[in-house]
Amino acid sequence: MINGQGKGDVAKIRYGLFPMSFNGCEVISVCNAIEYCGKPKPVEEVARYMRRYAMVFGLFGCNPFRIGKALEHFGVKNSRCDIKDAGKAFIISSWTGRPFLSTIHTVFCVREAGRIRVYNRYNGCTCERFYESPEKVFENCRIIAIYELRIMN
Repeated sequence: MINGQGKGDVAKIRYGLFPMSFNGCEVISVCNAIEYCGKPKPVEEVARYMRRYAMVFGLFGCNPFRIGKALEHFGVKNSRCDIKDAGKAFIISSWTGRPFLSTIHTVFCVREAGRIRVYNRYNGCTCERFYESPEKVFENCRIIAIYELRIMN
């Protein structure tokens, strides 16, 4: 699993005109999701596919409304949902501040043992973070989209 998009080798990989440390959170979230589902792909391959969804050559990262299509491409069934309906594993995109006046950030989450494990929560943090509920992950920020992974056990 990838954590800390601003650290290590992943930080230097390009997505559009910029390094992943700047705009790679959607790509990293999809990489983490497909890894979790047992369908791992190299981050470069995922980034190459997701370039079709880059906004302004990657300046604004990836279109968060196309994450579901990327997951489907890599064989992961998913559906958009509300925060209260997020299941065991999901990707969540949110504004980091005021809508349209701030950046967005996207993370992959897994519900386990009564808490939410979040991957790549912060640019410089190389470990997972834990929250009590999906609402606490981006507390006081406006959610853009949530994709619940439909995993067959």
